[in-house]
Amino acid sequence: MIQLITKRFNELEASELYGILKLRSQVFVVEQECIYQDLDGRDPEAIHVFLKDGGNVIACLRVLPAGSLYEQVCIGRVVSAIRKKGHGGVILKEGIRAAREYFGADEIFISAQTHAISFYSSAGFNIVTDEYMDDGIPHVGMLYKFEK
Repeated sequence: MIQLITKRFNELEASELYGILKLRSQVFVVEQECIYQDLDGRDPEAIHVFLKDGGNVIACLRVLPAGSLYEQVCIGRVVSAIRKKGHGGVILKEGIRAAREYFGADEIFISAQTHAISFYSSAGFNIVTDEYMDDGIPHVGMLYKFEK
């Protein structure tokens, strides 16, 4: 059975943290062949949203407070082990909710890989920057604004 879980860093079980880091490394470092420092010191301040199927983390993201990485609350490290099954949409929707609940977000910034623009657009994010390179991969800045 698939579980949607939202936790602060200090609430994560060791096996959950291991699963999150393993999935991020598997996709961002190995699959995308991108050597970068995933353990950037920001996970302890993040809200972690993830899906577990049995004991395995199959999708995850983190929500960071405003001023941590960007001026706005931001969502990052969005990854799913299984594509085209809706897992990304589930965690993104929960990430948006968590940004509002935990950090009082009025808007959310995301640095999106360009191949994922349509995914983020369908969730309500709009492009707000020109394309730029980040760790050798094209990205754009996108912003989600809550309705007032």
